[in-house]
Amino acid sequence: MSEGKPSQKGLGRGLSALLGNIPPDESVVGVNSPSRIKSLEFSMIDVDSIQANPFQPRNEFEEIALTELMESIKLHGIIQPITVRKLDDKTYQLISGERRLRASQMAGLKTIPAYIRTATDVQLIEMALIENIQREDLNPIEIALSLQRLSDECNITQEDLANRVGKSRSVVTNYLRLLKLTAEVQKALCKSEISLGHARALVVVEDEKVQIDLLDKIISQRLSVRQVEDMLRKMQQNKTKKTIRIGLPKHLQLMKQSLSTNLQTKVDIKCNSQGKGNLVIQFKSEEELNRILSLIHK
Repeated sequence: MSEGKPSQKGLGRGLSALLGNIPPDESVVGVNSPSRIKSLEFSMIDVDSIQANPFQPRNEFEEIALTELMESIKLHGIIQPITVRKLDDKTYQLISGERRLRASQMAGLKTIPAYIRTATDVQLIEMALIENIQREDLNPIEIALSLQRLSDECNITQEDLANRVGKSRSVVTNYLRLLKLTAEVQKALCKSEISLGHARALVVVEDEKVQIDLLDKIISQRLSVRQVEDMLRKMQQNKTKKTIRIGLPKHLQLMKQSLSTNLQTKVDIKCNSQGKGNLVIQFKSEEELNRILSLIHK
């Protein structure tokens, strides 16, 4: 759904600043093209020497898409080198390109072209996050979780976070609010059963049961975002009217008057629609309190 696609504005500059001057994706690197790799300053490293990125924001990889990429790699080689950081003389850690790495492993490649960069843990998170967002590889919940982790790891404000990923503060805030949704709604958003617009509408619903009921209606009735917003607006209006209509029942009003007369002080009774409430008896001094208690005991 179109509403679920993150905006790409401003992300290219952020990625370039982090990764340096990397050739565009159109640069095809054949499996047996050492001269071309050298000219573009790649390094061929062992596939088995690469550790996974612990900060990888993407949680799911479609098997069909991986298989198609594997077949493409067998035929054409690696389209875009992966990016890694060096841990020691024999070990590297992936920064970006996990799909390419997995597909290369499936294709049986022993080595893979890679850019070797120096990066801190914070930069590692930023690179992985920005690279995936730029290529529209993440669903909204993965983006939200990545932004939250980047914020926690870097201990930065939402404004600074927005600047780092090249998005407005409101966009970042809206993504982070998605984490308030119930697990069922988040799962539906990840599966594209609902759009980002639907999810944003449901965020304002605090009751988890109501969220789930609305989710079922959205999916079963194929409701549009506008229909959901209209439904929520009517629910709020009905709730307001119900609150205004509910007053103290007649028998409690009479009880309140009787207590006030008998105790010779102001009495207040509050009660909800389920019959629960409280009784407040006012007094101005300890002497008056003792008088009231004496009357109650009698």
